[in-house]
Amino acid sequence: MAKHKVDNAIILAAGFGSRFVPLTYELPKGLIPVKGTPMLERQIVQLKEKGIDDIKIVVGYLKEKFDYLIDKYDVSLIYNPDYAKKNNLLSLYYARQYLKNTYILSADNWMEQNIFNSTESKSWYSCVYKEGPTAEWCVTTDKNGRIKKVVIGGNDSWVMMGPVFVCESFSIKLREKIEEYAQKPGTEKYIWEDVFSDEIEHFDLYINRQRGDVVYEFENLEELRFFDPEYGNNTHNKMLQIISKVFNVGEDKILDIQCVKAGMTNKSFFYSVNGETYIYREPGEGSDKLINRVQEKNVYHAIKYLQLADENIYFDENTGVKISKFYSGAINTNPNEKKDVEDSMSVLRQIHSSGIKVAHLFNIGLEIEKYISYCEEINAIRFDDYKEVYLKMKELLQYLNSLDYEFTLCHVDCNPDNIIRLSDGMLRIIDWEYAGMADPIVDIAMYSIYAYFSKEKSLELLCLYLQRQPKRDEKIRLYAYMALGGYLWALWTEYKQALGVEFGYYGMYMYRYAKDFYKNCIAQQRE
Repeated sequence: MAKHKVDNAIILAAGFGSRFVPLTYELPKGLIPVKGTPMLERQIVQLKEKGIDDIKIVVGYLKEKFDYLIDKYDVSLIYNPDYAKKNNLLSLYYARQYLKNTYILSADNWMEQNIFNSTESKSWYSCVYKEGPTAEWCVTTDKNGRIKKVVIGGNDSWVMMGPVFVCESFSIKLREKIEEYAQKPGTEKYIWEDVFSDEIEHFDLYINRQRGDVVYEFENLEELRFFDPEYGNNTHNKMLQIISKVFNVGEDKILDIQCVKAGMTNKSFFYSVNGETYIYREPGEGSDKLINRVQEKNVYHAIKYLQLADENIYFDENTGVKISKFYSGAINTNPNEKKDVEDSMSVLRQIHSSGIKVAHLFNIGLEIEKYISYCEEINAIRFDDYKEVYLKMKELLQYLNSLDYEFTLCHVDCNPDNIIRLSDGMLRIIDWEYAGMADPIVDIAMYSIYAYFSKEKSLELLCLYLQRQPKRDEKIRLYAYMALGGYLWALWTEYKQALGVEFGYYGMYMYRYAKDFYKNCIAQQRE
C-alpha cells in the first residue's frame, strides 16, 4: 500500500475571485466563512483528519491574509507573482515540484462530507451531476470511468467540480506539460485543467462521482446566501452595509452583483436594488493622497444641471465612496470612430464654454511635484533619468506660465473610456476625480495620450475641437500638456505599482509621451 499513500496536498488560492465581489475586496475567496468556517480551513481540517499533513497553499491576491494558517495548521505558503496577469496554470507551475501522490484543490470548494483518503488507487477528478443546461466543464467517460473528453457547457452531464487526486506517474507527465504550457504564448487565461483537456490522450484520469449535496462550488454571493442563511442580511461587509443604509433595504435585497472590470484602481461593482442598477465605487490604494474628494464632490454639484456627468445617488467626501446610477445599454466611446470623437469634442466644448466655475485649480506643475514627493517617500520611481526629464518638464511649465489664456472647468482625466454613449445616443462623461479649473487644451492633450494618438492625430483632434486651424501657441500648449500629462501619469503609475497595483506597459507608454512631446514642443517653438 506504500505506493498508494497520499503524500501531500496543493491548494490553489492565488486568485482574486471577481464573482464574489465585494466580499473579495476584503478577503480572499477561500477565506470567506461558510457556516462559520472559512472554506480553505475546512479543507485543511478534512485533509488532516486523513493524516495528510504536508499541505502547500499557493497564494497571490491578499497573500498576507493567509499567514495565520502557518501557525494554526503548520501549512506552507507558495507565492505566485503572476496571479494578477495569468490564471491558475501558473499557480500549479510554481508548485509543480511538489506534485507526487497529490490532492490538487481549489481554495473555494466546500465539501459537506470528508471525501479524502489516506491512500488512493488511481488518479481522479471529483464530478457532480448537473441536470439541464450548464456552463461547467462536462466530461465524457469510457466504460471504465476514464475521462476521455471534456467540453465547456452541455446538458444533463457530469461536470468537473471539487478535489482532484493525481498519482505519481500522472504527476510526472503533468509537471512536464505544465512547464511546457507555462512558456507558451496565449495561455494567460489557462487553468491547469486546460492542459489536461488539450493533452487528454496522455493522461489516465478517472471520474469520481459525488453527490451534489456533498461537493459545492459557489459561483456568487447569491448562491452562498441560499446555502448559508447567515449571509441573508449580514455579510459583515462594509460596502454592502453602506448600500443597505443608503437604500434602506436589507442586504438580501442587494442583487445581481458583478465586478466592474473597467477602471484602473478603484474597487467598483454593479448591483441592483428594487429593479434599478447602480455602481458602487470605493477608491483604491493610495487614492486618499492623490485625490481631494471634497473638490470632486463640489465639481459634481456644479455640473449637475448640464446633465453631462454620471448621476450620483450618494457621495461621501471623507472616504470617496460614491454610488452612481448605472446607464443600461451604455457603451464606451471609441477614439478610432469618427462620430464618437466628434461628439466627444462637442461635449467638451459645451463644458468648457458653460461658464461653470469651481474654487480649485488643476495645476499640473503642482500635481507633478506632489507625485514626485509621494514616489520618493517609498522609493517608487524606476526610471533612471526621471530627474533629467523633470528639468525638461519644468522648462515646459515655465513657458506655459508666460502665456495668457482663459481657464475653464476641465475634466482632466479625459480618457475615451470615461466618455460613454447612452442608449438614446447622448454622451455622458464619468469619473470627475481630477477635474478643476485649467487650460481647456489640457482635456484635448489628455484624450490624445489616453488614446495613444500620434503627433499628427493629436493635431487633428485639436483642429476638430477648435473647429478651425490651431494657432502656433495652441499647438505648443497641446504638445506641452501631452508631455506633462505623460510625465504625470508615469509617476502616478510608479506610485501605484509600488503599492502593489500592476499596470503592465502603461507607465512606459506615458513616460515616452513625456520625452517625445517635449521634443515636439521645443521644435514647434522654434518654427
